[in-house]
Amino acid sequence: MRARSSRIALVTGANRGMGFEIARQLSEKGVHVLVSGRDTEAVAKAVDELRGSHLDVEALTLDLTSSDSISAAAAEVERAYGRLDILVNNAGIRIEEYGKQPSEQPLRQWRETFDTNVFGVVEVTQAFLPLIRRSRAGRIVNVSSLLGSLGTHSDPDSYAYSPMFKSLPAYSASKSAINSWTVHLAYELRDTPVKVNAVHPGYTRTDMNEGAGDLEIPDGARTSVDMALLDSDGPTGSYVHRGETVPW
Repeated sequence: MRARSSRIALVTGANRGMGFEIARQLSEKGVHVLVSGRDTEAVAKAVDELRGSHLDVEALTLDLTSSDSISAAAAEVERAYGRLDILVNNAGIRIEEYGKQPSEQPLRQWRETFDTNVFGVVEVTQAFLPLIRRSRAGRIVNVSSLLGSLGTHSDPDSYAYSPMFKSLPAYSASKSAINSWTVHLAYELRDTPVKVNAVHPGYTRTDMNEGAGDLEIPDGARTSVDMALLDSDGPTGSYVHRGETVPW
């Protein structure tokens, strides 16, 4: 790594899928992107592909379930840049099986889901927050989901009000927790230049939902990119999809 004058972004879970596309779009807009993931070889392959399109990216190994990995990654970014302008908390898992009742999903899946989707996100944010505070206009984007919306889950007219999506209680609850974390952190940083927002990408065709969805990955990445590049008059503590507010 070497210091640069352009904005520096870290995207977690960026070696494939939505994270890869977020990294691509940010780099296309002139941001130097740290492409991170827990599999060093997979991250290196993703970086090679993006560099093949002449994009300004670098690899960073980061495992959200390892405190040592998180600390080492934060130290590496501090040594190389001394700051971080954008953090996109994209990495997440969905391991529950469709078709089960909420009470039938094993507790071990709850623990594993929260380890990555909540505790990992919080620990990464805490580790990099000192570097984000050094940015002239820090941005934190927490990739949530419409399944984190209690209002949507309670609406009989929504697609979440169905056996399919009610079979994902741990995933849904983990995204509700991330929404709450977003609001709390935005409050803490309300008198600083740092903005913290949660986004619903849209029902996007990715490996996580086995290719189901209404949007292609480039469209699903767009909201995260827009919130990462917010102007100074943009919102903080919001939950949005394509510029529209999502109910908590």
